[in-house]
Amino acid sequence: MMVNIHAAKTRLSELVARVEKGQRITIARAGKPVAQLVPVPKARSPRLPPDDPLLHLEQFGFDGPGGRLTARESDRLVYGT
Repeated sequence: MMVNIHAAKTRLSELVARVEKGQRITIARAGKPVAQLVPVPKARSPRLPPDDPLLHLEQFGFDGPGGRLTARESDRLVYGT
């Protein structure tokens, strides 16, 4: 969709609503494109680094009063699995 600058100024809220729905709008001066309104790229969720402990829970363990307790052993104690 192409609109001239005057129309863009008077209908900005409407144009932004269209852009939020994914539409791209070109703004023109004297019929020549000069700018575009485009949706902001969706934010990507941050990726965990490969060495993050959350990716390797099976290797998790901690020292308790009875000695080293692994994730598998704590699951067995808590969940009976």
